[in-house]
Amino acid sequence: MMIKISPSILAADFSNLGQEARAMDAAGVEMLHIDVMDGHFVPNISFGAPVYKMIRKDFSRIFDVHLMISEPLRYIDDFVKAGADIITFHVECDSDVQATIDKIKEKGCKVGLSVKPGTPASAILPYLEQLDMVLVMTVEPGFGGQSFMEDMMPKVREFRQAIDACGKEIDLQVDGGVNDKTAKICVENGANVLVAGSYLFKQEDYKAAVAKLR
Repeated sequence: MMIKISPSILAADFSNLGQEARAMDAAGVEMLHIDVMDGHFVPNISFGAPVYKMIRKDFSRIFDVHLMISEPLRYIDDFVKAGADIITFHVECDSDVQATIDKIKEKGCKVGLSVKPGTPASAILPYLEQLDMVLVMTVEPGFGGQSFMEDMMPKVREFRQAIDACGKEIDLQVDGGVNDKTAKICVENGANVLVAGSYLFKQEDYKAAVAKLR
C-alpha cells in the first residue's frame, strides 16, 4: 500500500503561502491539503477559492481540497476553477450529498467524503463505490493543533474492510493530530493518506520531516 502525504496548508506561514507550497512540493509530498472553513459548519474561518487559486502555480501536484462548509454544492464551480484536483466534503453538510457528488464528478474532479468523529462509517458506506477518497477526521474539525483521537481507529478499519471488499481503488485519508508516532497507528489500521499540519510545517527541514513521517 502506497503511503501518500498531504501537508495541511492551514498550519503554514500565511504570509508566505506560495513559498510554503513550493517547499512542500520540493519535499516530495503527493498532495497539498487545503482546509476551507466557513465559520458556520465549523466555528473557525480559514480561506476560500481566491486564496488557494493564487498558489496553484506554486504546487505541481494534487490540490486536496477539504470543504468544512455547510453548503458545498453552491461553491463547487469556484473550487474547480481555482485548481482543485480532488474535493472532499462532509456527509454532515446541509447540501444534498448525492447531488454534490454528481456535481464534482461533472466538473471533472475526483470526489471524497468525510466524517466527523461522532459520525459512524455507515453514513458514507452507501456512497462508497462513487468515491475516490474517504476522509476520517481524527480530531474535531475546525482547528489545527488538536490531539490525535486513537478511538477513531475502529472506524478506519471498518472503512478499509469496506474499500477492500468493493474492489475499487479508493484512498483512505486521516486528518488530525498526525505525526511520526500516530502515523504508524493510522497506517496499521488501514489508512494510506496522511494529512499532517503542525507536525510538518513546524520542522526546519520539510524533506526530512516528510521522510520521517512516511
